[in-house]
Amino acid sequence: MHRVEHRVEEPRPEQEAPVEPTPTSEIVTAALTLVPAEAGHGDVAYLATTQDCPWPKAYGGDLVAQAAVAAIRSAGDDRTLHSMHSYFMRPAEIGGEVRYEVERLRDGRGFSTRQVRAYSGGRLAYVALASFHTGEDGGGHEAPMPDGLPGPDALPSSADYLQPCEPGTERAGDMTKESKAYWSGGRSFDMRHVPGPVYLAVEGGATPHQAIWIKPFDALRPVPGLTDEQRDLAALSYVCDYTILEPVLRLLGLPWATPGLVTASLDHAMWFHRPAPMDGWLLYAQEAGAAGSGRGLGVGRFFTADGRHLATVAQEGVIRPR
Repeated sequence: MHRVEHRVEEPRPEQEAPVEPTPTSEIVTAALTLVPAEAGHGDVAYLATTQDCPWPKAYGGDLVAQAAVAAIRSAGDDRTLHSMHSYFMRPAEIGGEVRYEVERLRDGRGFSTRQVRAYSGGRLAYVALASFHTGEDGGGHEAPMPDGLPGPDALPSSADYLQPCEPGTERAGDMTKESKAYWSGGRSFDMRHVPGPVYLAVEGGATPHQAIWIKPFDALRPVPGLTDEQRDLAALSYVCDYTILEPVLRLLGLPWATPGLVTASLDHAMWFHRPAPMDGWLLYAQEAGAAGSGRGLGVGRFFTADGRHLATVAQEGVIRPR
């Protein structure tokens, strides 16, 4: 004979809705934190970790910024990184360890040159040349900042724009719950588009120009081995890759959530004209330089809110609609 026990279920408390994590800039400073390692192919070496993202491969800005940090830490404090030219050769693993080997190609009185090679999973994934300058007196000129643009306070954040759209609906296209969270608050920076975002649709029309106001979600944390000025320069090289191809996507009428859309960085160039303080809003003015043969070229300039031209970027990438 089986004995049946009857248990009285305790009332369950009402389940609270999950709390969304507070957006933070800690992601970028974690990416910029490199650990010295024994050199294998170069003169010095460092290890770093790529940050999480909802795509099949690591974010290209991880590699650019981490290579910049490796080059900076191999150069003297009397000189500043003024240009960097990169090629992306293979995808890097998300959340994986990347090894940066730095070769000191030249150290002169005024200039230094470094080659940086990045290895992911034991394979060469990225290579860059970086040039440093001690600085000297000379004439000056700055590209003008675009005028007539609304300020960041008048524009919706990425989170505000995406909040009403649900993944799985027709309007959301290929946007998933993970990509929505990443675009909204997972990239360390508040980003506000003019004339409008290109996440789900090309807001503002198929024009070859756009601008983005960017600012870290909170104050950047210290990074070992870097001064605050060096950290801010590296952070600028990190954030520049997120949107540099968007003017081409805008021109072609392709939002990021287009089903089957494939994009990938091919090469990247950046020139640093003056220190880039990351303690307030910066304007990233961009344009489509060219598009064709499955490739697109984006060109961008960073400005302070009061119009100082900080840096110039050019990047070519694969743009492959389904």
